[in-house]
Amino acid sequence: MNKTAVGRYMTRVLRHEPSAGFLEVDEHGWANVDELIDAIRKVKEPAFDRAALDDVVATDNKQRFSYSEDGKLIRANQGHSIPVDVELPVTEPPEYLLHGTGAKFTESIDRTGLDRRSRLYVHLSSDIETARAVGIRHGTPVIYRVKSGEMARDGFTFYRSVNGVWLVESVPVKYLEKLDV
Repeated sequence: MNKTAVGRYMTRVLRHEPSAGFLEVDEHGWANVDELIDAIRKVKEPAFDRAALDDVVATDNKQRFSYSEDGKLIRANQGHSIPVDVELPVTEPPEYLLHGTGAKFTESIDRTGLDRRSRLYVHLSSDIETARAVGIRHGTPVIYRVKSGEMARDGFTFYRSVNGVWLVESVPVKYLEKLDV
């Protein structure tokens, strides 16, 4: 089984395009596990089963997916471009968070701040290694330090997903500092 290909497919159908997986997701992003397994069998891996799905979920390096308590439903933890409420509690952020990106995006970010674009939230991390890894995916990495504590005091709402990613709707320029890394 090609876990990378299956994980990418799951990301696509659970975050962005459920219809590509012949799925329906509810208002909280949950999809039926058996229907997802059937979709993966049709599109990616004919012998795919629940054990294989459990393996993909358990070994995903970013812990992108979660099961419902009864194990009958699955959803992406964050990163959706479809309107869902993944029921994240409002969480007080640390004083600073980080955002990794590619150098090719810095001109726009320096002008307008961080925008969620097609996603529901801007994704932030609490450690430099994660921010750097995200930035590398987009070319030459650039890391911004986000004044998240100040933002929270100014009324911005922060959430933290079950896999530790910090989420906020936007980050205006005045809360950003480019780091030398």
